Amino acid sequence: MHRRAPERLAELDLLRFVAALAVVAFHYLVAFKSVWGEQPAELFPAVAPLAGLGILGVELFFMISGFVILMSAWGRGLGAFARSRFVRLYPAYWLSLAVAFGLYGVLALKGPDPKLTGAEYALNATMFQRLFKGIDAVGVYWSLWAELRFYLIMVVMILIGITYNRILILGGVWLAAATGALFLDDPVVNEIVMPAYAPYFVAGMSLYLIHRRGSAWLPWLYVAAGYALALNAALERVERRVKAAGQAAMPVTDLGVILTVTAIFVVMALVAIGLLRMRSTGLLTALGGTTYPLYLFHSAAAVVLVPLLGRGLPPWLTALLTTLAAILVSYLVYACVERPIQRLLRPRRASRTPATDPSQAEKASVP
Repeated sequence: MHRRAPERLAELDLLRFVAALAVVAFHYLVAFKSVWGEQPAELFPAVAPLAGLGILGVELFFMISGFVILMSAWGRGLGAFARSRFVRLYPAYWLSLAVAFGLYGVLALKGPDPKLTGAEYALNATMFQRLFKGIDAVGVYWSLWAELRFYLIMVVMILIGITYNRILILGGVWLAAATGALFLDDPVVNEIVMPAYAPYFVAGMSLYLIHRRGSAWLPWLYVAAGYALALNAALERVERRVKAAGQAAMPVTDLGVILTVTAIFVVMALVAIGLLRMRSTGLLTALGGTTYPLYLFHSAAAVVLVPLLGRGLPPWLTALLTTLAAILVSYLVYACVERPIQRLLRPRRASRTPATDPSQAEKASVP
């Protein structure tokens, strides 16, 4: 049975915002020792074990991207796809990079300062700094490099022509390559194949095929294989973090990781089969639009506000007010910067119907 894509998957707006808040919780309550001046997990012992699992919020972003980028690329030309990705990614990114340069390069504030030169900030402006072995100006930029490589794969598929069967072939080949890369452990192969993140992208694409055409055994097999590979990748990623920071600073258990990855796959499967359908509202749309700026700007908010508020307020209130401020700033970036630029550079086409216009789904495709 063929299923037409809805005008907007409001449930993905909410999931993206939850994923962003998970990343914020991880950074504010566990990771940002340089901002707090002491170990955050010791300041928030009751919630640190849960907040530490927020490190996996990025994996949820990747899975949503697999779903939505395929959705938006289906039946679309290369020029339209490239333009839509550019206006979605770069304006807020450039603004966040300018803020990072101001905080670290000009004001020299305390925090996760990468200590970059002007040339290195300029390289970051391309978003391809990792291709040239450069350092990210903001820690969260690492995930954008993974997104860009996924977009390149989708560009190839657009040039070939996206069909149901071709996406199935891509998913099978990519999962096989990701499995092989685990045994080869070659840096170049890993850079191309992304074995740690491919399971999420492939599972997301497979779930979109299920959403679009109904259940079939092969897409579900890819989801199951992706789940198995994702568990291994997530456990290894969190274990590296625990070893680097110590169990006290990163109080996360293997069981917590397994449950979190399982929840990500279950929730996205519910979206695919339509059991998590939500009615689109202005609030959900705003939350979805705020997500990417929140992902980019929450570090800057912490660098400015935590030292300032922490002088006279308890840690929990400092963290709460900083989070609310980060959300407010991010909404303003979305409403006053992103939306006007997107309207200017990505005009709506009158020939598209609301049910088939992929631009309606694009805002759910990146953090």
